[in-house]
Amino acid sequence: MILAAGKGTRLGNLTINCPKPLLPVGDMPVLAHTIDWLRRHHITDIAINLHHASQMVMDHFGTGQPYGVNLRYSIEEELLGTAGALTPLADFFDTTFVLIYGDVLTGLDLDSMLAFHRQKQSSFTLALYRVDDPSRCGVVDVDEHCRIQRFVEKPRPEQVFTDLANAGIYIIEPDILNYIPANHFYDFGHDLFPQLLSRDVPLYGYSIGEAYLIDMGTPETYKKAREDYAQGKF
Repeated sequence: MILAAGKGTRLGNLTINCPKPLLPVGDMPVLAHTIDWLRRHHITDIAINLHHASQMVMDHFGTGQPYGVNLRYSIEEELLGTAGALTPLADFFDTTFVLIYGDVLTGLDLDSMLAFHRQKQSSFTLALYRVDDPSRCGVVDVDEHCRIQRFVEKPRPEQVFTDLANAGIYIIEPDILNYIPANHFYDFGHDLFPQLLSRDVPLYGYSIGEAYLIDMGTPETYKKAREDYAQGKF
């Protein structure tokens, strides 16, 4: 699943006339890069949630056939949050699945992350990366076995305990949907992760190491993503 329902307000004027999924990076929209990344890892059945300018996105990508994938859309009249977005698609998630935030561009080797997920018998695995400013991210405390012990969403500077942050790429087992209330706004960082940790559900963190990853959700990082693409960095 690709989360693409946000309005892109952090991008300011860039998204007034163009929804964030259609912003160009090189010669393709950002969403096309994510679809291509999934397809290269043999994932061809892809769901996308949409809200802002949803028809423009669907008109551009259609069924997904030109991209070698099958696309299913979930249109949210009211935003359901990052975790709540899964519940209208409950029938779609009948096996282990990947979720990626729509403003994340990456060169992560998803096969290695999946092998880690299976080896740990994890119910929910988060990709993790090092950040310069942890107060802008969800930060994670892991034990020596990479099991997550604590998660804090955008901590205040005095609350920061690590620079290891949520990269916005997950591998999830379908039974996790049992913890998400249907038809309610529900967020991964604020709602679901604290609940799973309190219930001792096995969550693990997978470090992406030197793999390329950028959240292009601000004008500055969007500019950097375009520069990186032009330089062949991903």
